[in-house]
Amino acid sequence: MSQTMFGTLETTWDRSARRKWTTLASFITQAAGLSAFIAISLMWVEGPPLLRPVQITAPRELPETETSVPRGHPTTPASGEPQPDRIITPSTIPVIVASNDAGSIPTAPDLSGVTTGIVRGSGISAPGGLGDDLRVVMPPRPAIAKPLLVSRLDEANLLHRVQPTYPPIARLARVQGTVELRAIISKTGTVENLVVVSGHPMLAAAAIAAVRQWRYRPYLLNHQPIEVETEITVNFLLSGG
Repeated sequence: MSQTMFGTLETTWDRSARRKWTTLASFITQAAGLSAFIAISLMWVEGPPLLRPVQITAPRELPETETSVPRGHPTTPASGEPQPDRIITPSTIPVIVASNDAGSIPTAPDLSGVTTGIVRGSGISAPGGLGDDLRVVMPPRPAIAKPLLVSRLDEANLLHRVQPTYPPIARLARVQGTVELRAIISKTGTVENLVVVSGHPMLAAAAIAAVRQWRYRPYLLNHQPIEVETEITVNFLLSGG
């Protein structure tokens, strides 16, 4: 019975050893075939491109012609040939500078008798102008009309007077006195531009309201009505002292 057991173990061990060697041989065969395939593939693949150095050469010098200028020598124009686009430094500085010919410079026209403005019929001709008989004249500047200053107008010139209303607050405060106004009498006799010169503030508004309704006879100068600037006095007196 023991011999049978050892025989069985020996048979099992032989089988496992054979399997291992078979597996190892198969693996070695596959590895060798894969290596051969890779080697053959690398042999057929084209290698990396080769870099070739590029040599840059300088261009050849152009052949010198009759008009070419040697290097290192400035260009000098021929004597008497004008060079408008070049500034040439003189070799020496002259002691005396020659002046231009005065006859070649045109003189300015004489405009002493010409004024501003245009008037026809003068007989003066201007080449290229608007006409052969034009003369320039400045129109007169208009005078600024100001009202004539008259210190006081006569009472006879006052056609309509309105008495001022005494302010109640001024009456209660026992305020009285005069209010001086400066005004402009228009050409029609109306009172304009009233300005308080002096007076109590409680009385000024009532004085302006009354004088604005006054009417004067127009002031005549050379038989023509004009505006005049004058002063007007308004009195405020409390009755019964």
